[in-house]
Amino acid sequence: MSTATFTGGAAPYGGGDPYADYRTADFPFTRLPDLADRRLGGSVIAANDEFFAERENLIEPEPAHFDPALFGHKGKVMDGWETRRRRGRTAGEPHPSDEDHDWAIVRLGVPGVVRGVVVDTAHFRGNHPHAVSVEGASLPGSPSPAELLADDVKWTVLVPRTPVGGHAANGFAVGGGERFTHLRLSQFPDGGIARLRVHGEAAPDPAWLAALGTFDLAALENGGYAEDTSDRFFSSALNAIRPGRSQRMNEGWETRRRRDRGHDWARYRLTGQATLRAVEIDTGCYKGNAAGWAALSVLDATTGADPADHTAGWRELLPRTRLEPDSVHRFVLDRPAVATHVRVDIFPDGGIARLRVHGSLTEEGARGLTGS
Repeated sequence: MSTATFTGGAAPYGGGDPYADYRTADFPFTRLPDLADRRLGGSVIAANDEFFAERENLIEPEPAHFDPALFGHKGKVMDGWETRRRRGRTAGEPHPSDEDHDWAIVRLGVPGVVRGVVVDTAHFRGNHPHAVSVEGASLPGSPSPAELLADDVKWTVLVPRTPVGGHAANGFAVGGGERFTHLRLSQFPDGGIARLRVHGEAAPDPAWLAALGTFDLAALENGGYAEDTSDRFFSSALNAIRPGRSQRMNEGWETRRRRDRGHDWARYRLTGQATLRAVEIDTGCYKGNAAGWAALSVLDATTGADPADHTAGWRELLPRTRLEPDSVHRFVLDRPAVATHVRVDIFPDGGIARLRVHGSLTEEGARGLTGS
């Protein structure tokens, strides 16, 4: 199902802002995390051709960069994945066949249900593919490229072969609820793609979480999700549940400066119903703009309570507590709490780099992951 695709090439670069004539649209699914993000552990593990530009560029988190003066020994250096020009077999048949194509295989950083894909051809103006397709597969463990290319692997079509445009964000909504671990991106017959974004809902391996026992229930890689926030002016609340420690201010959640008497908040859905035992609030890299105080509340949505209603069903777990700049704050709970959601309230505004909620799934929460 196509959301907003573009066809045809873009005009040659004429100088100035290279994104000035970039074609894009508002894709609702981009509010979901990018499951292929390199920061989550995503990787482009194989491609049949990457003569002009390396396959690894496809999942870099930053927008594609364009330097009009940058050339190398193979020609123009492009920030994306670019293959050589395909040719026919003979002088009498110089064009590639209708089925000729190039491909790349992406291991998702977090397995999950794909809700939308963006095939971004930024800066590929006349050297983009004519059409693309995307397929998904689900395999356990860490299969090799050879194992993924075996004849017995089932690939499910997520985006059928569809024409795309150059220098554009080509978006595709994806239906279905199947869990995937790998994607195969094909371009017909050849060309360049700057970025691939795979937006969806994380679906971690239940057996792995069961083996861990106690883990971070808010973490994106474990199925946590930032449902809503009062303010995402400088950066998204989703950043606060990414892997590892924040290395820069833009890798956490930061709100604008408040000029009223209110405060900011972010609401997170946990992996499932769980017993919470400890919480970490990390203000790393926020030195003059860390949140001043924080409070944490929990809610168990299995009781029928609505997480979006902040006036009912919520129970304060951590009272308003002073936060120090650029510091990790650890809180062991006085008694375990059962919850499906947590809300962090910060006073009055500022930044939080990471939120960690440690605990273990209840029997009901574990059943919810396995569907049993």
